[in-house]
Amino acid sequence: MKASLPFKYITAVKNGKQYVVFDYKDKAGKRKRKWVKTDLPEKCSKKLLNAKVNEIVEEFTKNFGNENGKSDSSPMAQQTVKEYFDMWLTAIKPDIARTTHNGYRNIIRKFTEYLDKEYPDITLGEMNRVIIQDYLTKKFNSGLKGKSIKQYYLALHSAFTYAVKMEILENHPMDKMTLPRAERYEASFYNQDEINNLFKVFEGDPLELIVHIAAYYGLRRCEILGLRWDAIDFQNKTITIQRKIIQVYDDDGVERLYVENRLKTNSTRRTLPLIPHIEEMLLAKKKTDEYFRKSFGKEYDTEYDGFICRRPDGKIIEPNYLTSHFGYIIKSRGMRHLRFHDLRHSCASLLLANDVPMKAIQEWLGHSNFSITANLYSHLEYNAKIASANTIARVLGGAETKSEANDTHTNNDTCEG
Repeated sequence: MKASLPFKYITAVKNGKQYVVFDYKDKAGKRKRKWVKTDLPEKCSKKLLNAKVNEIVEEFTKNFGNENGKSDSSPMAQQTVKEYFDMWLTAIKPDIARTTHNGYRNIIRKFTEYLDKEYPDITLGEMNRVIIQDYLTKKFNSGLKGKSIKQYYLALHSAFTYAVKMEILENHPMDKMTLPRAERYEASFYNQDEINNLFKVFEGDPLELIVHIAAYYGLRRCEILGLRWDAIDFQNKTITIQRKIIQVYDDDGVERLYVENRLKTNSTRRTLPLIPHIEEMLLAKKKTDEYFRKSFGKEYDTEYDGFICRRPDGKIIEPNYLTSHFGYIIKSRGMRHLRFHDLRHSCASLLLANDVPMKAIQEWLGHSNFSITANLYSHLEYNAKIASANTIARVLGGAETKSEANDTHTNNDTCEG
């Protein structure tokens, strides 16, 4: 089957006549097959048949474009989709976070692998919403969750938006597509007793300080590992989140560590009060680091001097090790499964349970806007619902509702270690 994308065609004989058979999908994504007669007999010259086929294919291409999103004829639109994606990823790299770029690159790689198989050599101008919608549908049917499908959608949409912005394409090929609906995400978290037990489990472990910082401050993994001693102001009692350490694959496919001073949003860069318990642990860590530096002597690794989360030999604690070791300890000690990132959610849930306003939690966690915090944790804001219930009960008459949530979390010293 020859490729003249975004459809395919072959020549076939029917009732002694030559036909061109097109295989394509309509606007709804349904597979269609159309037989177009050439008015040539089964036995005819190859040259004559090829000329007629080319004429029919050219006409079909025009009609297909009108029905399924007209192909763009600008010179740059004639490059293959893969060539365009390579250009786009290079162009946006200086302006977005390394983790975002890495995520885009992974999604684009999987999409181009699909195109290579189903639509080889397809040009940018031949892309249309039917092809993309079909791809996302197949990903969903293969078991990919709605939230992940949305990430695919957003990455591809961003790529083609750039093509429209740079006037490579006249129209966005994903216009009129339906944004996949992601299922509501409900975060997992530990309650106060489980957190306190977690602290006991990690006593003396290389991650002990990291676990405490995560539970008290709800910092992201990359933010904790990015803490340097210059972020701790022992005099003014503050801790500033201003950089991160990430572990991603570079363009050569090699996994590397990167220190980034540019955080995701302005709200991510924040200064918080230095909690006395964490201050004590940090001061103890300082003394321990000085001891190990002297003990290791010339063997002490100084590449990450100034960073807090380091091993006894001076090497930085890597993000992947943090995640895997945390999971191993949790499982080996028979604790309920929890991702390291869920300590962030645990911090938020304990703040909510102790009547800290949602807006204050947004600022504590460093979310870029209130809706992110509300979408994640509104279902946990039970005390506010109790207050509403009691208010309407007083107005209309009746007994007030007892708050079991308050009975569970009566200690306002959240996450004491």
